[in-house]
Amino acid sequence: MEKIRRNDRIVMITKYLLDHPGQLIPLSQFTQLLSSAKSSISEDLTLIKETFQTMQLGTVETQTGAAGGVLYTPNFSREQAILLVDQLCEMIRQPERILPGGFLYLTDLIGDPSLMQQVGLFFAQRFRKLKPDLIATVETKGIPIGLMTARELNVPLVIVRSDSRISEGTSIGINYISNSQKRLATMSLPKRAVKPGARVLFLDDFLRGGGTAKGILDLMQEFQAKCVGMGFLVSDSSSRKAIDAYTSLLTLDQVDYESKTLVIRPGDWVNESGILDLKYVDSAKD
Repeated sequence: MEKIRRNDRIVMITKYLLDHPGQLIPLSQFTQLLSSAKSSISEDLTLIKETFQTMQLGTVETQTGAAGGVLYTPNFSREQAILLVDQLCEMIRQPERILPGGFLYLTDLIGDPSLMQQVGLFFAQRFRKLKPDLIATVETKGIPIGLMTARELNVPLVIVRSDSRISEGTSIGINYISNSQKRLATMSLPKRAVKPGARVLFLDDFLRGGGTAKGILDLMQEFQAKCVGMGFLVSDSSSRKAIDAYTSLLTLDQVDYESKTLVIRPGDWVNESGILDLKYVDSAKD
């Protein structure tokens, strides 16, 4: 096989790291893939690490030992988060998005892979230090947000449904009060989806009264798991919440269907100092 030049090796390693965030990759994987000595790969990784640090793209950490390897952790800066919020606010303020009942049409935004990748980076940066074992969301609009965040944190995604599926085996279900629809509803999750003691991060698209979020807390108790954090794309500030601790990327202050106007702004995280790491708040009962 023709020897691969250093520049080509660096490009290939960088591409692989970007495609596998949060995964510990053995150095042997690169030596075999690129037919290069471990010493050469280590030198390449040093250059990549320095560039990533200079450009604030994230961290590249090399771990030694038999179980060692290289780990790439993406970075999403405060400046990037504010640019994302400005972009989303401008798009959401369009009058045609306002629906009867004070609801907003967000389906096209949630279905945009580029936007949701950035939203996933935001929530990954926000909640990484809580070390969740998995991401939970409810069908269906929360799935893109949950999936993109799960990718960045390298954890699985589980989807809570309104009813159980035969194809998913035995499920655990509960009843809860849906604040938005003012009715009793059900949610269920396959029994094998969440292990006892798991640390769960719940993500969804919209927070109004928090009935669904409160239901998630109760459901995780049935699994003997702990919900360590909650995040939402948009929260409605005019509604009393059934939960206390959560992060919303955006806050909706006012919607007027008659005049087709609304007031939307960054979530409260924007007023905090420092990086986006969330201070630990245990929102689940022991």
